Amino acid sequence: MASKHPVVVYGASGYTGRLICEYLRELRVPFIAAGRNEDRLKEVVDRIPGVADTGVYEVAAVEHTVEALTSLFEGAKVVLNTVGPFADLGHEVVEACLATGCHYLDTTGEQNWILSAQERHGAGFEEAGLLLAPGIAQMYTTGEIAAEIALEQPGYETLDTVVLWKGAPTTASTETIFSNLLSTPYKLEGGEYVAWEGTQLYEVSMPGQHETALTLPWGGTSLPVWYKDDPRVNDVSSLGGVYNRGLMQVVLQIAQAVEEAIRPLPESEQRAKLDEMAAANAAPMPPREMAAYNRSMDSVHATGPLKHAHVVLRGNSNYKQTGLLQAYGALHLLRQRPNRVGFASGCQAFGHRRLLDVLQQYGLSGEPIVVRD
Repeated sequence: MASKHPVVVYGASGYTGRLICEYLRELRVPFIAAGRNEDRLKEVVDRIPGVADTGVYEVAAVEHTVEALTSLFEGAKVVLNTVGPFADLGHEVVEACLATGCHYLDTTGEQNWILSAQERHGAGFEEAGLLLAPGIAQMYTTGEIAAEIALEQPGYETLDTVVLWKGAPTTASTETIFSNLLSTPYKLEGGEYVAWEGTQLYEVSMPGQHETALTLPWGGTSLPVWYKDDPRVNDVSSLGGVYNRGLMQVVLQIAQAVEEAIRPLPESEQRAKLDEMAAANAAPMPPREMAAYNRSMDSVHATGPLKHAHVVLRGNSNYKQTGLLQAYGALHLLRQRPNRVGFASGCQAFGHRRLLDVLQQYGLSGEPIVVRD
């Protein structure tokens, strides 16, 4: 079936998918909620306040094949993909988008998927004048916003970034965490990718609190990729984690178990064992976020030979931030061309100040704190 609406939310029944639908409704953007189970999709989307009464959406069940997705995307203009792990399931969606002339955005936290998408699909999307923008999500786009604010003045060539958030991961985020454990995380040194060494926690200081925080490379994050060919920047390191130190210790234990018990296995057996471990550690779906509790903080130190800048960006409701960023990206693409086509980040496509304005408009981000010395 061809889409009757310009935007497809693929994976709409998941935690983040339903938030994307909610903000599309806020922005008055008609959409099709797609996924594997039509009854589940309808049950979830009908619960979103106001959506059932507006008639701005339809529901479609679809098989995860290029052929089925191509049939569904025909007639649409933008696809917002939340179905992961993206390194395993993303290529079919991207290929269907290119076949039907749709812009592609997703919520990935997998650096290996972002690199693979760039290598396999970047040139094709650029030739078609389409946007290929993986990783438009709170944990990475807000860090890029903070980094770009630091780079608004010249003289900085090193970015040291940390993102922390308070809350519990969704089922899909947990799958991403496990998927990242089998991949090699990279940072940027001298303009080249360099692998992080070993499996360990990094103790970091964060503004606004006396206690230090525990972090991991978190799969490498997207920032080293976005700045790989940027002439302003030579070095990028990105760390991430949750405020809960106990939970970070558990993540480290899981990462060490993967290194000891799964990585030595033949590659053909690794995924099945990893899926077993992920299932054993699966957490229930977290409740709807509360602004007073579910907070985020991005901290970026930008340095150069003679300069230093520190940018802090505080937010709340991490998954709502992701939902809004995705929905706004779709709105922008329906109304005008992105700033860049082909493989690009959210900030490169839509502008970092514009994305910050949108988050602030909905009360999800504070004013950046910028100190230069």
